[in-house]
Amino acid sequence: MLHLRAVCPPDVTARALDVLRAHAGTAHLIAHRGAAVEPAGDLVEADIAREAADEIVDALCGLGLDHTGGITLEALDTALSDAADRAEEAAPGEGADAVVWEELVARTGEESRANVTFLAFLTIACLLAAVGVLTNSAVTIVGAMVVGPEFGPLAALAVGLVLRRGDLLRRAGVALGVGFPLAMVVTLGGALLVRATGVFGEKAFQLEQNHEVDFVFSVGVPSLVVAMLAGAAGMLAMTSAKSAALVGVFISVTTVPAAGYAVVAAVAGEWSRCLQSVGQLLVNLLGIVAAAAIVLTLRRNGQRSRVGTRPLSRG
Repeated sequence: MLHLRAVCPPDVTARALDVLRAHAGTAHLIAHRGAAVEPAGDLVEADIAREAADEIVDALCGLGLDHTGGITLEALDTALSDAADRAEEAAPGEGADAVVWEELVARTGEESRANVTFLAFLTIACLLAAVGVLTNSAVTIVGAMVVGPEFGPLAALAVGLVLRRGDLLRRAGVALGVGFPLAMVVTLGGALLVRATGVFGEKAFQLEQNHEVDFVFSVGVPSLVVAMLAGAAGMLAMTSAKSAALVGVFISVTTVPAAGYAVVAAVAGEWSRCLQSVGQLLVNLLGIVAAAAIVLTLRRNGQRSRVGTRPLSRG
């Protein structure tokens, strides 16, 4: 279940209540007259089945509430109510399969901003990957995969492509276009410092001996397959209630590790491995976005096909 709050101008409140009353997936409808201060108006609250959220939000946005008032959604972990049970049963489909499109756009938009936090995480992840390469540590490489925040902008690119949202495409493009070069430049400085000081030993840059991390730069068809499977799983997780699956996505692709390996290989003068690592990075980025966009298109088409047949009225 989701908890919906809508700030309504007084002249729109009745229509908003009609929208919520008419939908079988609504429970616990409450109206607070004059409760909203800024913007002034009424506050309408309801618990709604997740599979009904997209349609209800669209209807409320059709009343202009996203401009004249406000609409917020909040996940409910527990709802002990017969009315809530009936709403979930009446709403067609399964909650875990439902896509709340406005929620998806908001989430990917927020996670694709090239802010200080995003750049810091990406840089730290790239540095971790470089350490993993220098120490021949697959465990450290996995740690870099988990820390890397790049899936947010990649998901935003897929959403932007499918929904034709230029703002998401630009924002995600800036995040990736600025983030990876910055992280690699900082990692380059760190790798040069390590080589100058010899802190990791004389053999750290002898990459031909680091067989434990060869998978990072070995680009090929398997790399594309893994990237596409990860992109598909990641988009399924973001569009459903199974967000915990994102952790598995993070540790299945070698985007950040490939960037870190490319830098270390360049410092070591291993240009063939450097170019292969760059190719690995590009294959992973493109594969993730392509698969995520395909999954999103399929889910969108499937949801559209169900809208025409599902009942909206309780009666």
